[in-house]
Amino acid sequence: MNSQSSLEPVCHIVTPIGMLGYGLDEQETAFALQSLVSTNVPTALILDSGSTDGGPSKLALGTLTLPRSSYVRDLTKLLRLANGFKVPLIFSSAGGDGSDDHVREMLGVIEEIASQPGNEHYNFKTIAIFSEIEKSLVLARLDLDAISGCGTTVPKLTTDDVESVPRIASQMGPEPFIDAMVAHPDFDIIVGGRAYDPSPYVAFAAFTSNTQIQDTATTQSERLWGGFTHMGKIMECGGICATPKSHGAIATVYKDGTFDIRPTLPEARCTPLSVAAHTLYEKSRPDLLSGPGGVLHLTRAAYEQLDDDRTVRVCGGLFRFSRHVGLPYRIKLEGAKVIGYRSMYMGSLKDPILIRQLDSFLERAKAYAQKQHADIQESWELDFHVYGQNQISALPEKAGQPSEIFLIGEALAPSQDLATSVISAARIATIHGNYPGQKATSGNFAYGLAGKMDIETGPCAKFAIYHLMDLKVGEERLWIEDGDGGLFAYTIKTMGHNQTKPSIKEVVLKLPTEDGSIIRTSNGTSESTPNTKKASPKVLGDISRVLRSKNAGPYEITVDIMFATKAQYHLVKTANVLNQTIFARLMEVEETDIIWSGFFDQALAFKVTIPRMWRGKPVANGSFMENDVHGSQKYLSLFHMKLPASLIQAWEELA
Repeated sequence: MNSQSSLEPVCHIVTPIGMLGYGLDEQETAFALQSLVSTNVPTALILDSGSTDGGPSKLALGTLTLPRSSYVRDLTKLLRLANGFKVPLIFSSAGGDGSDDHVREMLGVIEEIASQPGNEHYNFKTIAIFSEIEKSLVLARLDLDAISGCGTTVPKLTTDDVESVPRIASQMGPEPFIDAMVAHPDFDIIVGGRAYDPSPYVAFAAFTSNTQIQDTATTQSERLWGGFTHMGKIMECGGICATPKSHGAIATVYKDGTFDIRPTLPEARCTPLSVAAHTLYEKSRPDLLSGPGGVLHLTRAAYEQLDDDRTVRVCGGLFRFSRHVGLPYRIKLEGAKVIGYRSMYMGSLKDPILIRQLDSFLERAKAYAQKQHADIQESWELDFHVYGQNQISALPEKAGQPSEIFLIGEALAPSQDLATSVISAARIATIHGNYPGQKATSGNFAYGLAGKMDIETGPCAKFAIYHLMDLKVGEERLWIEDGDGGLFAYTIKTMGHNQTKPSIKEVVLKLPTEDGSIIRTSNGTSESTPNTKKASPKVLGDISRVLRSKNAGPYEITVDIMFATKAQYHLVKTANVLNQTIFARLMEVEETDIIWSGFFDQALAFKVTIPRMWRGKPVANGSFMENDVHGSQKYLSLFHMKLPASLIQAWEELA
């Protein structure tokens, strides 16, 4: 690692929250900015605003990820901070999907805020960058066999898929953002369409360090772009890399690509382990992270705790550019279509006689719905979410009895009326169907939550495009009149009137507090709790520091298992209790289906990535019969994995 004296900072970046619209602490962000702008090092507010995690609906329907009022609330704070501290504001994937319409929507929000009474001093030079791709171009590249699935489980793209979607967003790399900054260095705000999450971070670091887009061929430049990209990959999630999790994070980037990262939350801290562990988050594998134009290599990344005990210094990442290994620049395309309409009903079952034969009972409910719609020519689907099956009540007075079942019936049909008709028939069958040994003849089902019998949930969407498209040289750039053929258009508009400009000090004094006070400790850490003797570990959840699951794109689920110390990690690693055979059995997939698995020493972790499956077939998140759109509850079978006696004994001896 380089010493502080040998490093030259090129920029500071503050990310106040991991997602625009989620709510941010303005006072906390102001404290961070106040300490940074006084250094006279270029400083920016940068944050992400989109994801495919929430499913395909926003792409298919053109809806915002969050209520418009959430964006108004957050942007009101961010514009006040940007104006008061004279720092640029940059965000990408506007509105959640980054569609052109949502870029325009966010421009409207900014203009609305700037025109409000009291904001007469606002004067923001605002650049909007648009990321949608014309269907004609996608079809032409499809004919050239220049489009491939983004992952092994993504179906081959067809002409019908392209024609079926209302819009196609693309994940821009950093190039359009860099081009906009270079062409208009006096910009105040950049509203970006759909982009690779690190792109605006990489762009600002490249812009402030005067790193040229063409400078990519040397090991030194790979290290530089690697540092920028690694920093952006961590920062786009806000303060998730801290312990405990922080709202936001601060990065300082140095001229050689080294960067420091620390949380905005005073009682949180970054550690080498917490920052290295974030490399695994939402990714199919932790060592090689593919993005527009190349791959980020992190096998040599190093993490150092600095003296304040809250900041971690990172270096060693390398970005290997596609063009230097004979591959084209590729961008990810995203598109979704409506496949029908959904209706549902929900309630609970308590009769132990019925619960013990629930599967056959629900098959009869399906048959009843089918019989009632025998004359319907249109195809439809019906299925059930069952919660609590094969569980025993924990109540002493009900020892040995089956636990209460929560049931959701879900129907998909070409029209809302048909979906509701099907679900109504299924509900009637659930309430009044007979079963062997029945005693409760008045009804089987407790329902009517929120006064509803049948609930119409509207259009059902499905991902149709999640593919990589080869670009020709220069197409990854911003389109500038008389330029070199970049795909991405932009506009410029000034928001506000700039009649008066309050000073930074005045703005800070006027900032409202979030909860009336800011709690700070002398060293930024919370008070420790007394040590207590723990019971002997029995399952994997007892010995792991972190055990989580998460989407790695719409088609994959990835599981991260992390340990607290090197000794614990190496004990588990050598015990061979974490391997593909065990995970395939616990996650109910074939061993050959596993996309990636392995240990990652830097984070003291084991990782496994599998296809997102339903009824034995790969699916994308968010469509019919979805029950965990983020994939965040898929780890439980691993949590309860029993440990062998030999590992338990070795673990206790280690303690």
